[in-house]
Amino acid sequence: MAPKSKEKPKNSTSSQPPPAIEDLFTTLDRHIQRSEYEQAVKVADQVLSIAPADEDAIRCKVVALVKDDKIDDALSVIHSFHKLPIDLGFQKAYCLYRQNKLDEALECLRGRERDSETLLLEAQILYRLGKTDACVDVYRKLQNSEIETAEVNFVASLVSAGKASQVKGALESWKIKPTSSFELAFNTACSLIENNNYADAEQLLLAARRIGQETLTDDGFADEDIENELAPIAVQLAYVQQVLGQIQESTSSYVDIIKRNLADESSLAVAVNNLIALKGSKDVSDGLRKLDRLKEKDSPNFQLSQTLDAKLSQKHKEAIYANRVLLLLHANKMDQARELCAALPGLFPESVNPALLQAAVLVRENKAAKAEELLGQFAEKFPEKSKSVLLARAQIAASASHPHVAAESLSKITDIQHFPATVATIVALKERAGDNDGAAAVLDSAINWWSNSMTENNKLGILMPQAASFKLRHGHEEEASRLYEEIVKKHKSTDALVGLVTTLARVNVEKAETYEKQLKPLPGLKAVDVDNLEKTSGAKPMEGAAAAASAMQEEVKKEKAKKKRKRKPKYPKGFDPANPGPPPDPERWLPRRERSSYRPKRKDKRAAQIRGSQGAVTKQEKQEAAPSTSKSNQAATKSAAADPKTKPSSSKASKKKSRR
Repeated sequence: MAPKSKEKPKNSTSSQPPPAIEDLFTTLDRHIQRSEYEQAVKVADQVLSIAPADEDAIRCKVVALVKDDKIDDALSVIHSFHKLPIDLGFQKAYCLYRQNKLDEALECLRGRERDSETLLLEAQILYRLGKTDACVDVYRKLQNSEIETAEVNFVASLVSAGKASQVKGALESWKIKPTSSFELAFNTACSLIENNNYADAEQLLLAARRIGQETLTDDGFADEDIENELAPIAVQLAYVQQVLGQIQESTSSYVDIIKRNLADESSLAVAVNNLIALKGSKDVSDGLRKLDRLKEKDSPNFQLSQTLDAKLSQKHKEAIYANRVLLLLHANKMDQARELCAALPGLFPESVNPALLQAAVLVRENKAAKAEELLGQFAEKFPEKSKSVLLARAQIAASASHPHVAAESLSKITDIQHFPATVATIVALKERAGDNDGAAAVLDSAINWWSNSMTENNKLGILMPQAASFKLRHGHEEEASRLYEEIVKKHKSTDALVGLVTTLARVNVEKAETYEKQLKPLPGLKAVDVDNLEKTSGAKPMEGAAAAASAMQEEVKKEKAKKKRKRKPKYPKGFDPANPGPPPDPERWLPRRERSSYRPKRKDKRAAQIRGSQGAVTKQEKQEAAPSTSKSNQAATKSAAADPKTKPSSSKASKKKSRR
């Protein structure tokens, strides 16, 4: 009978009972307090192995993964427990927000209870989406909350929404001083910059830097971390210096920030962009290299890194892409500029800059007609954003000698089409195009609009005289006189009265004489008989005046004659003016090749021809290449100097000395 096999000894660990859940939660809490998130996730997994549906363990695991910046893992955990009756909607929305999936994150928050945390996350999502007005409304609801950073974010949202003038009142309503924290001081300084109050902004930025230095030092931050935290303040200070005209200081500040290679990528990107804008068309290649530091490394085309794409606002990203296109145009890299412009409408669908940049590329390629067509289509598609587009179209058309298109573009801008400067430009363009009737219609339309306008700053006093002058210049005397008459009745203008009399003198003399009586008489003309003056043949010179004038002229001529001295001409050495000889060659100043007597030298066709395969050496060359005595070498150098066809030797060969 076969012997029985011995039983394997059981593992001692398997016989031990698992730790209690209470102990695991104690360990989990300790790891979280120490920011040991990786160990916290492992302990949470131990709890879930015992109690797979434990809500606290699931929440702790998700939060620990988020704190450890493992957003993808946190989302996968949330999806794995979606069947359980656990509400993880807020955590899911935050993970989507961190992944820059802003629309999905906002959708997750809908229908949830509007507590402080939800409102704060919603406000941050709206801020990232560029919906600043809605973001401001949400922050107003958080005024009485206990969230520490609510006032800082509220000021930032006001500045982004173009409501910087409301920051001072908002801080007073929240009962907070701008210098209560360096973040709030920085955001308040940004509001002062928006209000063009650069001097106060500079002082507040310096205070923010000092407060931040003290606060972060007290909190135990390292010097490198403090530098990264205060990098936005340094960039903004450099911008204020740039606006105040301190170009050298701001340039050195930008260069210093870029050289330090800060961990704060957003501040680095703003510094690079501002430096490129400051230099303009100078150092184009250097600007392109600096922008290459901001793009995604694996991307063959220019595309901002994921970090910058998530942190920068749409306004900042658009400025960087626009400057990239402009640098490519200056560098004449049209293919890259065209390719980047084609991608911009997808990145910034609500902006007009992509269309303007595409038009700039077309103009650079001498395709002005296509640029006009592109801008015209955009203006028709987005009429609420068409003002800057139509202005650009008018500029391009005027430069390309298309006055009809330029005038049409300006006429479509309802905000400014009746202003005197715009009217004058449209009239000049239509005159250039030969459309005088159209120009007159523009003037009539503007006068009619201002006549019906109830504004205090009425422009009829400017437009009507110009319209009358235009019509008088183009032969419409009756219309011009009617305009002048209206100006005289309404504004009592002396210049208009003079114009009216001058115009009526061509059309209605009796009426002109009637208005002429309203002109004030000129002083000194009372004793002048106009009728006798008209009968005279013209002004006669006074007796003795002509003689006095001629005497004065003769005296002046005599004085000039006295001043002039006759000097003997200087001749070349050996030249006899009595016998000058043959005249000099008139072609002496021309190069020899351009003279009529020049004859080029003929080439010597009898020169010895080298025959044989390529690289063959003749017998004579072998003899010359053979070593010889010092005398033969001297003879060879003499013959080489005498022969102008001999090629000079290299510099290395000339430095060698012959051995004796």
